[in-house]
Amino acid sequence: MKDIRDAILAGQFTDVGGLEVPEHYRGVTVRAEDVDMFEGLTTREKDPRKSLRVEDVPVPELGPGEALVAVMASAINYNTVWTSIFEPVSTFSFLKRYGKLSPLAKRHDLPYHVVGSDLAGVVVRTGPGVNTWKPGDQVVAHCLSVELESPDGHSDTMMDPEQRIWGFETNFGGLAELALVKSNQLMPKPDHLTWEEAASPGLVNSTAYRQLVSKNGADMKQGDVVLIWGASGGLGSYATQFALNGGATPICVVSSEEKAQICRDMGAELVIDRNAEGYRFWKDETTQDPKEWKRLGAKIRELTGGEDPDIVFEHPGRETFGASVYVTRKGGQIVTCASTSGYMHEFDNRYLWMNLKRIVGSHFANYREAYEANRLVAKGMIHPTLSRVYPLAETGQAANDVKQNLHQGKVGVLALAPEEGLGVTNPEKRERHLAGINRFRGV
Repeated sequence: MKDIRDAILAGQFTDVGGLEVPEHYRGVTVRAEDVDMFEGLTTREKDPRKSLRVEDVPVPELGPGEALVAVMASAINYNTVWTSIFEPVSTFSFLKRYGKLSPLAKRHDLPYHVVGSDLAGVVVRTGPGVNTWKPGDQVVAHCLSVELESPDGHSDTMMDPEQRIWGFETNFGGLAELALVKSNQLMPKPDHLTWEEAASPGLVNSTAYRQLVSKNGADMKQGDVVLIWGASGGLGSYATQFALNGGATPICVVSSEEKAQICRDMGAELVIDRNAEGYRFWKDETTQDPKEWKRLGAKIRELTGGEDPDIVFEHPGRETFGASVYVTRKGGQIVTCASTSGYMHEFDNRYLWMNLKRIVGSHFANYREAYEANRLVAKGMIHPTLSRVYPLAETGQAANDVKQNLHQGKVGVLALAPEEGLGVTNPEKRERHLAGINRFRGV
């Protein structure tokens, strides 16, 4: 890997294809033997630092339509947290199911799982049938893995029955020195960003785009009032940017004044600090408090001059969902993914059915949506929200930061890149957007 890394660092991208690919590489893994290590512990007590390992693993066989990418940097997503604590199920069940699909898919069914659903790097090899990409290309990857052998996926690839999230439901993910991807996961790396900055938007940027902007999600339009939970976080920070960029009015819900200021710095004017307001949507583990929903609704109307949200951008799940359904305007929609506070949502259906509201489920993005989201980053219209970067050896700590909500925006991980700040090939464009690029840094 040293020769490949050195060629990339020297800008000798065309030489990469002629260099030998090693038999092994370093990757961040969980192991099947550790699946029961947290038995008896609550979710809060489970520690990703105990389950995520950095170890040498064999380079997988390269198949038709695939590419092997030298990973310069990656990032942490909540699916890596779920993988690390083996919730809601062990990801080895995903790998086993995938392995039954074909002899080629059998490669993924291993006693270890190389995790990670983001990357920025350089193509080192391509398999048969790959024509668009070649060794030496600087790329980022979206995390949609599909087979497209069913008619269901050809209108919207997210509807393919064999749709999976790479690095979560497949093996050989991006938190590693090398990654195996389908070639249609690849997109051009934004040339004004460093490796770690380019790696950070992928999953969350595409997810927010589909959830909020796409016709497959909320189909946001100019003038919409959009309530965004966790508006300074990994997913919400992109939703905030899309709302502002698309002529909508975001109402940013955050949990501290520091996070509120980040939203204001992005251009949002309407911000709710839920901790300062003291909202408690649950009286206890089993009982919600509708009075708190109403109090939130009144605060929203105070900020908007009497308007309720046309769209609620939902991802906390159990903790906030009852409130989200209540505050949405008549005929509005709650668009939901992730459920990081719990999957079992409870809400008062009277406020949904009698007010003709809609709940829309949204999951990642199809190739077109991911490409459009990445294009906006490349144009400097949407910026990465990277706040902190760890080396590969400290991925467990990075994942724990995300699990404990100790982070802002996205947490990056350096793989082959020896330090931050490398990989920019368009410094002039970077200079024009530097304030936006660095907005989350060190926060």
